[in-house]
Amino acid sequence: MSQIPRRLDRQSIFHLLWSLFSALVLLVVSQPSHAQGNVDLAPSACVPSNLSALIVADGKTVRVSELTEAIDGKRRGPGPVSPDGSPTPSVIQQRKEAYKVFSREARQGNLSAMTNLAVSSLAGWGGKPNAGASLYWLQAAADRGFGPAFYDLGILYFKGCGVRQDMGEAFRFFELGAKGGYAAAQVNLGYFYDHGWGTAQDHAAAARWYLSAAESGEAQAQYNLADLYLHGEGVPMDEATAFVWYQKAATQGHIGARLMAGSMLAVGRGTPKDLAGAYFWIFAAVLQGDERGVPILRTLEGQLRGAEIEEAKARAQLLLAGLAAAKNQ
Repeated sequence: MSQIPRRLDRQSIFHLLWSLFSALVLLVVSQPSHAQGNVDLAPSACVPSNLSALIVADGKTVRVSELTEAIDGKRRGPGPVSPDGSPTPSVIQQRKEAYKVFSREARQGNLSAMTNLAVSSLAGWGGKPNAGASLYWLQAAADRGFGPAFYDLGILYFKGCGVRQDMGEAFRFFELGAKGGYAAAQVNLGYFYDHGWGTAQDHAAAARWYLSAAESGEAQAQYNLADLYLHGEGVPMDEATAFVWYQKAATQGHIGARLMAGSMLAVGRGTPKDLAGAYFWIFAAVLQGDERGVPILRTLEGQLRGAEIEEAKARAQLLLAGLAAAKNQ
């Protein structure tokens, strides 16, 4: 199901302050972490908001890309949502048809279909939301060692969807998925070690799991690993290594990483100072809708030539266009 989006309680909130009388100062402000054990909450039939992230890409009988566009409303032109925010009849019908396909193929032993049937059961695509059916199909796929099923079970226990919220069980399932090589589970397992959720806090273990996922290309793991290097938690403090990982995540579209890479370039932390490069990364983040970088861009514009600014903007727009095209393939 949905990946934990960032180092939740310690997510880096960037207050990038520019002094009128001195060079740029980068302040990285992190909220304190809080260890959390088992939480005895009543189970809820919660439906995660980012359903498209819960669907295992298979596409043999269901066009997964089209289905997730319908879920998230990402089609070009008029979206698949009614004026009151509810899905249109066509989207409701599409989900019902997908549910039928998932149900048929799950019974034939298709592991992706089992996982997708669990997700759609929880979401109520075939009728009323059914947490029991969701757990049944996820466990059936997990019994066969299917990484996404371990991951989804971890999310159910993490959020308390259809089960009592239990960080220990969430940790156990993320660990099973992570040890099976499933990168998304490795990110979340690293996060649990990072904050001591369901286990003793261990930044070094967090770094190892973040590294494993980062090397397989997970942008969130790259960002989290960079954050550890920047603060010297579980690894030696190393701004140069932090910058490398921030830039890797930034290249894949991680907004926070783009702000960090740009900010480090602006002041020459962990990398040679490069104002045009800083403008490029921060402008890319702003194009993605993060307005925190706007004041920084205004300050940089006072230090760069017009041609440098235009070139940086063109590079950022080209990067975003390339990422969008790759997602649509």
